[in-house]
Amino acid sequence: MFAARYTGNGALEVVELPVPAPAPGQVQLEVAYTGICGTDLHILHGAMDARVTLPAVLGHEMAGRVASVGDGVDDWTVGDAATVMPLVSCGTCPACTSGAEHICYRLIFLGIDAPGSMQSRWNVPADVLVRLPDGLSLQTAALAEPTAVAVHDVRRSGLAPGERAVVVGAGPIGLLIATVARSSGGEVAVFEPNARRRAVIAGLGYEAVDPVSNDAEAWVENWTDGAGAAVAFEVSGTEAGMSTAIRCLGARGRAVVVGIHPSPPPVDLFRVFWRELSLIGARVYERADFEEAARLLAADAIPSSTLITDVVPLAEVTEAFDAMDAGTSMKILLDCATAAH
Repeated sequence: MFAARYTGNGALEVVELPVPAPAPGQVQLEVAYTGICGTDLHILHGAMDARVTLPAVLGHEMAGRVASVGDGVDDWTVGDAATVMPLVSCGTCPACTSGAEHICYRLIFLGIDAPGSMQSRWNVPADVLVRLPDGLSLQTAALAEPTAVAVHDVRRSGLAPGERAVVVGAGPIGLLIATVARSSGGEVAVFEPNARRRAVIAGLGYEAVDPVSNDAEAWVENWTDGAGAAVAFEVSGTEAGMSTAIRCLGARGRAVVVGIHPSPPPVDLFRVFWRELSLIGARVYERADFEEAARLLAADAIPSSTLITDVVPLAEVTEAFDAMDAGTSMKILLDCATAAH
């Protein structure tokens, strides 16, 4: 089998490895497609070197089919289409015992803390598999993980039909949050400084606003007849984005922190006090979010053709990461079945 590995100092390699048999309780997946996400870029830039074990097989956004099963696995058969919810929880910490296994204090994230999906064969615990609906293409299904992120974010926000929501940042996750929020009945505006991404958002029928040439608070007040937004999703991971999210909210609005901030941003706590705002964290997803994501993808409710801008062989992983880094693509999928050099 072939695998793409991060070897440190911003370097990637594609190597041929022996195919290990799945251990008891594991399933071996034949990986069809794996997406590159922002976390993968953070790893490549060295921001997570203290966490990954080199050489590290990256990737966690994937779809494929069961190739073989280990002893004790009875509910999966060869050929079944599946994606992976890449979270392994301890089951005993306070988060797990309170029903919040997805934010386990000792969480193992596949593709970061353990080998990921940028390989043609991938052995994973059977209980992290999520069954895919019949008829859903594996290429589209590779968007299940980022779509589950958006489903979780919108669910955490408590967005109700008819409420107005602002999304700050129009990368793949921002676009997915806008899509899920609209499918939940919300009215959505997106703030994004990149003209190319604004054009994509506008083409999908959303209000696309340049926060550089527009005062965000004034624009939202005009859009909402002075009320302010009910929900703001901060997806950019920037100090300016956090400020925009807070300033856009009306009375008792909810700011959902989605983006990962490299350093703690300042937050206008007087504004939080004055308008009785709520700050809500939203980290990864739960199984129900994954199942809903698969349903939305199967129902063609997600603009997958807009999101997936390139599909390249695994052997071209370095070029694919360069393109993602340059911001010229929304989502690049690696074809893990086409891996030869």
